[in-house]
Amino acid sequence: MELREYFRLIRTQWKLLLLCVVVAVAVAAVVVLRTTPTYQSTATLFVGVTPADDSTTSAYQGSLLSQQRARSYADLVRGEAVTTAVVKQLRLPMTPAELSARVSARILPDTTLLEITTTDTAPARAQRINQAVSRQFVAFAKDLERPDARSPSPLRATVVDSPSRPDSPVAPRPVRTLALGLIAGLVLGTGLALLRELLDRTIKNTEALNAWTGAPNLGVIAHDPQAQAKPLVVHLEPRSPRSESFRQLRTNLQFVDVDRRPKRIVVTSSVPAEGKTTTTCNLAITLAQAGRRVVLVEGDIRRPRLAEYLGIEGAVGLTSVLIGRIAAEDALQPWGDIPLEVLASGPLPPNPSELLQSRAMELLLGDLDRRADVVLVDAPPLLPVTDASILARMADGTVLVVRHGSTTADQVDAAVGNLAKVDARLLGTVLNMAPARGPDARTYGYGYDYGRDGGRDAVVEGVVEDGVVGVRSRTTG
Repeated sequence: MELREYFRLIRTQWKLLLLCVVVAVAVAAVVVLRTTPTYQSTATLFVGVTPADDSTTSAYQGSLLSQQRARSYADLVRGEAVTTAVVKQLRLPMTPAELSARVSARILPDTTLLEITTTDTAPARAQRINQAVSRQFVAFAKDLERPDARSPSPLRATVVDSPSRPDSPVAPRPVRTLALGLIAGLVLGTGLALLRELLDRTIKNTEALNAWTGAPNLGVIAHDPQAQAKPLVVHLEPRSPRSESFRQLRTNLQFVDVDRRPKRIVVTSSVPAEGKTTTTCNLAITLAQAGRRVVLVEGDIRRPRLAEYLGIEGAVGLTSVLIGRIAAEDALQPWGDIPLEVLASGPLPPNPSELLQSRAMELLLGDLDRRADVVLVDAPPLLPVTDASILARMADGTVLVVRHGSTTADQVDAAVGNLAKVDARLLGTVLNMAPARGPDARTYGYGYDYGRDGGRDAVVEGVVEDGVVGVRSRTTG
């Protein structure tokens, strides 16, 4: 991954990163609060020998002996002989082994200085234990090096820096612990974000969509939280950025194949809830606004939504015509003051697939071809039922609507495979419900529109993000 991709990952997965950081810092804070404060007291001992004479050779040999002994003494400080004597002297409520765990010793580099450290939950007791350990070890080392009871010890250990009473605890360390928690949260969050990104199979950009379908992308429609309540955005808000996206889709669709310009077009999706019906309605309105005669057909006779969105009667429609109850011209309902006619679903049949692949359906589509410049069919999703494949086989081309960040690559691949099985022509795709802002919205064009602002011309400029227009305005004199 390149550096910019990591920044994009952080921008898209910032909630996961923040959650991991908060949890890690909270855990670190709990550790700090639940940890009993401990204090350390340190004493320094000098290990040396008395040379037999004042010669340089004797002094050098004594220095070597002191260094060798000092390395051995670092292990003996925590030995049973010293700790047992300290426990008895101070009458400590612990065993020699427990005391040994609280005592440590080390040789300062390139010296014969032995540093003894003791740890305890009380600062005064840590000091007393260190004093006792230091004194007991001095006596222990003296007896250890003495050849016999009457001879002097050739080696001496002397306390040169008495242990002082510690003022502040060495643990816990809130700043360090919280900082480690922060770093751990960032590392964990980044790892989980990378894993999530690698495992994410949803379609999030037009490049991936083109790669999986092999068809051009005809448009990117921005996500609108009000789309369910106001699906006909090109009619209700014709100057909005989202309306501009549908006009972009209309333009791209008209130029998708100039030599074999499609007239009968099926709009479908892989699975439900991808916004295909909303896309079909707005596309039909934009085509009609451009002067094209459009017939919009409700091809989803299982869960029809066109009549609800367009505010027309759905009790009479496609199924009524197919069973011969009413003629097509009588079932078509004009919509608005544009050349748009709508054929609703009619009564829901018990056998939708059989009805759609009937001879009557083919004859009906032929009649609608002669009546309009474009026949748009809102079909059911491809994967749950076979209805869309049947309608796609009868059409000049199919437009596949894919929901950003929801539809998976496997679902798109299966949908394209279903179309290929019936030799249906895939005109292109529409990436729906894409973010208007953020790392997944990338600029590729520039558009503008005009409005009015207090009697002055307000130029509304928009940066198109994969077909999604972001608006800014400036007022001219």
